[in-house]
Amino acid sequence: MLFDTNTCDPEQSRQRTLALRDAIELLSGKWKFCILLNLYQYKIMRFKDLQETSIGITPKVLSKELQELEENLLITRTVNNTKPVTVSYALTDHAIETQPVINALIEFGLKHRKKIKDE
Repeated sequence: MLFDTNTCDPEQSRQRTLALRDAIELLSGKWKFCILLNLYQYKIMRFKDLQETSIGITPKVLSKELQELEENLLITRTVNNTKPVTVSYALTDHAIETQPVINALIEFGLKHRKKIKDE
């Protein structure tokens, strides 16, 4: 287990803190998780499809988020030789490693919503 406060020396603590900060920075914002979740579900999506399934995102923000995800090797961007030209996006193998994190956040979110509703 990575989160074990009993066996953590100062250097391990520092490395874990830096790793957590990197992961949070990489996936920060309200849209990156939604984009990744949509790509998990649909495998390959065009820009317009991602915009429609990420309810409320503007084209400018979607473009920025996709660019950051591509720069961080989480998605691939493919320009399709169609008329008109279309662009599609897919997850990389590296991005698959985020799936347990996304699932854990969904599970926590569902439990949290229920707790708030029940109280």
